Amino acid sequence: MEIERKYLINQLPNHLHTFPFHDIEQGYLNTNPVVRIRRCDQDYILTYKGKGMMIREEYNLPLTADAFSHLKKKIDGILIKKRRYLIPYEKNYLIELDVFQDELAPLILAEVEFKSEADANSFLPPPWFAQEVTFQPKYHNSFLSSNPAGLL
Repeated sequence: MEIERKYLINQLPNHLHTFPFHDIEQGYLNTNPVVRIRRCDQDYILTYKGKGMMIREEYNLPLTADAFSHLKKKIDGILIKKRRYLIPYEKNYLIELDVFQDELAPLILAEVEFKSEADANSFLPPPWFAQEVTFQPKYHNSFLSSNPAGLL
């Protein structure tokens, strides 16, 4: 089960370059239900996501580099490229800050995952977060892959 909230970011945090990051490519084989392939650095993953906005099923299965390469030719829409920064926040949160590249630049989104719905509902974002977009489907990566101009 995945429980997360998502936010637009208008201003990057100070010292962003000091945080660890991953370079990610991901594409969608299907968007309803979501079936995604992802390369995160040198790891390859096939993901199934169920319906929902803040709370939904999520299953990850490992892929080989060859399987990823083969499936990448079959994606619908664009291949999303982004750099994901991992930023600790308060005692128990990790902000995943996605800086999108190519067709989706200059979009910047932050996601925070939670252990429970109550934890998600009580979360107070840092001041550098802008508008919450958790319940706006147009900010789901699966939508962005098919509608990169949909945010303009």
